[in-house]
Amino acid sequence: MSANVTPDSPANAVKSYLLDLQARIVVALEQIDGKSFSSDQWQRAEGGGGISRIIEEGHVLERGGVGFSHVMGKSLPPSAAANRPEIAGRQWEAMGVSLVMHPRNPFAPTVHMNVRFFIASAEGQAPVWWFGGGIDLTPYYGFTEDVEHFHRTCRDALTPFDSAAIEHGKGALYPRFKKWCDDYFYLKHRQEPRGVGGIFFDDFNELGFEQSFAMMQSVGNAFIPAYTPILAGRKDIPYGETERDFQAYRRGRYVEFNLVYDRGTLFGLQSGDAPNPS
Repeated sequence: MSANVTPDSPANAVKSYLLDLQARIVVALEQIDGKSFSSDQWQRAEGGGGISRIIEEGHVLERGGVGFSHVMGKSLPPSAAANRPEIAGRQWEAMGVSLVMHPRNPFAPTVHMNVRFFIASAEGQAPVWWFGGGIDLTPYYGFTEDVEHFHRTCRDALTPFDSAAIEHGKGALYPRFKKWCDDYFYLKHRQEPRGVGGIFFDDFNELGFEQSFAMMQSVGNAFIPAYTPILAGRKDIPYGETERDFQAYRRGRYVEFNLVYDRGTLFGLQSGDAPNPS
């Protein structure tokens, strides 16, 4: 879908939201952990840059990062044009917030969240834009109530946009995005899911810019209520070496997915950037 969206006003609105989201998430996690995130600003040679907020050896979080990036380039990488081959090679602009949190306690789950915005432009043609993102949970020791809370929060973030999506003939969002997440975060060579899922979407512009942007914001805003109660409730459960060993074993699966299947990693490699965490 093309639309009269320029890289100026809409992109600025998205960028302002993403910077605020990054800051709010960091504050919420620091309140639980008690240790501050470090901050590092970086620049990309071809254009743009970002802010990386990192925590290592925290009281609750063993390692985690909340990254904001706003980058641009002269030729869209093949991975970003996989579903739209007609725009391959266009100038592009991309921005997003991406995070991964690995708690120290094996009874507290790892979590991933990403929300992003792309614009691909070419002289004499209308820009093509879309939103993507999602949230997914990877427990080491699962608790039914945690999984139910996480999925319920994801569903509630999408419900306000169901009527518009149905009017466009696409169907309710949560069932679609949940299945997309289950299918995407799956290690095919092991025939096992990466975790307990969540929601995932990409190439999304079916509601028009304003409503598609609002939907992306709702997903981003859902991270704090979806994850922080789980983290706070599990961080102090006693554990031993056996649980830590199993946690390390399962984290290996997480790394496998990033190396073999993750589109964000592929985009980073093809565009010359460090990959976003997934």
